[in-house]
Amino acid sequence: MKAVLSDGTVVAEAPKDELISIEGNWYFPPASVNDELFEESPTQYHCPWKGDTQYFSVKDGETLLQDRAWSYPTPIPASFDRVGKDYSGYVAFWKDVQVVE
Repeated sequence: MKAVLSDGTVVAEAPKDELISIEGNWYFPPASVNDELFEESPTQYHCPWKGDTQYFSVKDGETLLQDRAWSYPTPIPASFDRVGKDYSGYVAFWKDVQVVE
């Protein structure tokens, strides 16, 4: 599967069996993400069952798409049972980044 921008730029790519689906979002393994297109964001969020997020802005050419990706660098360990595996550092996408097969 791929996470792509509107111009076709691939920001992450991995086989579907390596992704994790959590609450309707596909999470890509850290090694599958093109780090050159990401910039850490100061935006913070805490999920009561997953923990603290790290947001990223995604570079689309000269445009920076604010907070279009997020990760749980150190999720709450109890959440692994609910998700089915350790998803530390996996990255999900939102708005302007489409996940396709």
